Amino acid sequence: MRRTTFLILALLPTLAFSQGKVWTLEECIQYAVEHNPQRTKQEAQNKIYQQDQREALGGFLPSVTASSNVYMNFGRNIDPETNTYISTNTFYNSYEIYSSMTLFDGLSQIYRAKAAKINRLMGEDQLRDIKDNLALETMELYFNVLYYKGTVDIAKQQLEESEADLKRTQRMEELGLKSIPDLTEIKAKEAEDRLALTKQMNLLELEVIKLKTKMNFPVTDEFSVADYKMTASTDKTTENAYDIYQQAIGTLPRLRTSEKTVKAAEMQYKIARGSLFPTLSLIADVSTVFSRLMDSTPYESFGAQLKNHRGTAVGFSISVPIFSGFSRSAEMKRSKQRLIMAQSDNEDLFRQVYSDIEQAVADVNGLSDEYRFAQKRTEAMFSAHQVNLRKYEEGLIDAIEVSTSANRLLNARVEELYTNLKYQLKYKLLQYYKGESSWILF
Repeated sequence: MRRTTFLILALLPTLAFSQGKVWTLEECIQYAVEHNPQRTKQEAQNKIYQQDQREALGGFLPSVTASSNVYMNFGRNIDPETNTYISTNTFYNSYEIYSSMTLFDGLSQIYRAKAAKINRLMGEDQLRDIKDNLALETMELYFNVLYYKGTVDIAKQQLEESEADLKRTQRMEELGLKSIPDLTEIKAKEAEDRLALTKQMNLLELEVIKLKTKMNFPVTDEFSVADYKMTASTDKTTENAYDIYQQAIGTLPRLRTSEKTVKAAEMQYKIARGSLFPTLSLIADVSTVFSRLMDSTPYESFGAQLKNHRGTAVGFSISVPIFSGFSRSAEMKRSKQRLIMAQSDNEDLFRQVYSDIEQAVADVNGLSDEYRFAQKRTEAMFSAHQVNLRKYEEGLIDAIEVSTSANRLLNARVEELYTNLKYQLKYKLLQYYKGESSWILF
């Protein structure tokens, strides 16, 4: 009982920390990468690539095979000592070591080793690409959560203002300064703002669920992200799309994987072409045998016979492919077409990446202007709304105009939040293309 109480007390700080933890973007990305099954699967595949390369390098070494046979001859057979026919049962025990090494196979083995190395390096790039894609997807969902968290805060602020306006209007109606229609309009505005807050809270919950799913985070555990403040710089980028594209060629794992896919297809074509050439091998063999007649006939000892019967052989073997039902030529032609397809896919990917970079540069510069104007719009709308509130208190405008002014301020705040978050998201994407991905923890 005392030990159980101690364990519970020891776990309480940990449980409290996990329940009250606020997750940053980097922590979400790191957690998603560490707990993603695709990463585990690719890491296993990379180990297979390592073994494939080891096997391909082993193909340059000679193969060695040892064998032994034990058998009994019954009836008529040849005596190995006299080479004459006998009718006595005979016992045989043979030993052999056989070795062969390929000297020439149309360079296929060299290309196999190169292909295995390319696949291993490509596996590393594929793993990095999986992590990058997961980080980018997690980042986008994280920013969605920040957006709806911001809209919830704006909706709460709007509701608080509506509640204050409602209390003020009720008091003014009691004093005869406002009419029943004005009070009814303010009540409708307060109910509308309360509904808007409920909707935004539901949307926030849905986005949190999406983020937790992407992170492979326990669905039943509490989850909260850090608050967002629009203090980050929103300057335009000074680099053009082509310069960023040149940086991406050397750093983007997607492009490196595509290039290695082309090289691997080229190696497969050369392997298939090499199968049309003869194969020349060096062979060597060492063998010996022990035998005896299963009667009273005397025989040499086991060691003496193994020594006296030992024989060696060295030679060459050549295999020339003449006809195999067009299988070799068909495989070579298929490999050639696969190489052409890989080259086409590689060109398309490079064009697509350049187009994506152009779009990201345009988005960053465009959103920089949009956010600057959104800020000015929000400031102007806030000032106008304050003026309208004073006019409303003085009876110069009715409640409908106040409600319209409040909605315009609400839209301005939401637009300012959206453009700022969108800018930060696109700017981080641009950093990724430039290889400046220090914001991603791998």
